[in-house]
Amino acid sequence: MTDAALLAPFPLLLVLALLGSGRLQALGAGLAGLVAALAAALWLALQAGGLPAAAALLVRELPAGLWLAWPVLAIIVPGVFFHHAAQAYQARLAPGPSSSATVPSTTAPARDTSPGDSPAGQPARGEADGIALAAPIDPRRLWALCFLLAPFAEAVTGFGVGYLIALAALRALGLQGLPALVLGLFSQSLVPWGALAVGTSAGAAIAGMQASDLGLRTALLQAGIHALYLPLYWRFARQAGVPIAAAQKRDDIAWTALLIALVALTNHHSDPEIAAAAPCASLLALRFWRDRRPDRAALIAALRASAPSVALVLVLCATRLIAPLRELLATLAVISPLPGKPGFAPFYAPGLWVIAVALGVALAARAAPGALAIGAARGAWRACAVTASFMLMAQCYLGSGMAQALADSLGELAQRWALLGVPLLAAMGGFLTGSAAAAAAMLMPLDIALARGLGADPGWIAAVQTSVSANLSMLSPMRVSMGTAVLGLGAAEAALYRRAWPLALPPLATGLAVALLVSLRA
Repeated sequence: MTDAALLAPFPLLLVLALLGSGRLQALGAGLAGLVAALAAALWLALQAGGLPAAAALLVRELPAGLWLAWPVLAIIVPGVFFHHAAQAYQARLAPGPSSSATVPSTTAPARDTSPGDSPAGQPARGEADGIALAAPIDPRRLWALCFLLAPFAEAVTGFGVGYLIALAALRALGLQGLPALVLGLFSQSLVPWGALAVGTSAGAAIAGMQASDLGLRTALLQAGIHALYLPLYWRFARQAGVPIAAAQKRDDIAWTALLIALVALTNHHSDPEIAAAAPCASLLALRFWRDRRPDRAALIAALRASAPSVALVLVLCATRLIAPLRELLATLAVISPLPGKPGFAPFYAPGLWVIAVALGVALAARAAPGALAIGAARGAWRACAVTASFMLMAQCYLGSGMAQALADSLGELAQRWALLGVPLLAAMGGFLTGSAAAAAAMLMPLDIALARGLGADPGWIAAVQTSVSANLSMLSPMRVSMGTAVLGLGAAEAALYRRAWPLALPPLATGLAVALLVSLRA
């Protein structure tokens, strides 16, 4: 085993140990992991080529890591700004000291928020935690929000926008604090098709597959993942004070099965770009028509209350789904400072349009945009620092050769069973980068080479890589820190990880099962 393979596990294990212990929040753990990964990469460079090689590594990899982090940073601050503007809008609709739409303070020093804290200083946990909700929540609406509305927004836009929509909608239902953060993570449950399936398309290109073929295989894996997600969703809902009756569980199972079946059929008969957006939109329309059609007043009130989120989704859908507009925005004023790295199209990036909609919402709420922007910057700095540290850490793995060496060593040591390491590496990639596309760029070439070397089906290994890395991105420090920043919870990441870590089990279990079957058939 090479030195690179021996050193590779330690930075990641350090991060996981620090997060699991609760001694450090995501920022501290990320900085510790970055220091460890950078030290390992520099040591390897020094061994290979001395000081010139170490200096070249710093000059090459640090700017590359920051550039890869930039698209995520460019949505975090606008997302927090939009959330503050939406809260100001809700406060204007229902003014008063008891309104739940009060904008959380972002000027207080960060602290390790306990699971019971809420942005407004009010109790935010559910009945199972000893505190009743202010009003009952319809379980049907909760499922539709977590598994249709928010995943639709993520499928169209990507970059965690679905999480922003989920948090705003959950807050409107009366959920705040840790329950909202945990349930909002289900917005990322269809991330293989997030941002119009950019991660799946990138993975298919690297693997030499048709995007629709990879999308279909990934959808079949997603059926198993969603089957395991549902019990966790019911558990988290109960902890939030929304018990799910047996009849409602059967309803959830039926609609979830229909959703995944439609996703699979759309991948098979069309393109993966719309394979999640179209089914989610269709089922949303069906459920909304069935539930709201008889009550016109309730429909108008719901549309008025959700106007900021509706406006944001419509604007972002237009920039993605109207082909001439999409092509214009995607090629307008593209910035490409680093050769060999993807460019950044500012007019196509969601952040610009999130800011535009947020400004309109702030004006409608008669709130001062400047004050909201300052509050957003104060609330988002921590999430931005977390994102930058983990993306730099991932780039150290890639640029130093540690990721390649680890995969090669797995193949040498485990032989045909080395494929069982693919879900573990995919989980690492999704967790570190928060992006299925970045994880594919990091690991897909290794996975495909490993599968072909062992005589296994590379298509299913590519699907394991795509589904596991995409689903693990929901627990990435970038998403977690974004959620705590949006809700103004400060340093609450450790509490969220202690509650939400089981969400890693469905994709890992499904990925390991498929990798085992492929290994047995090799």
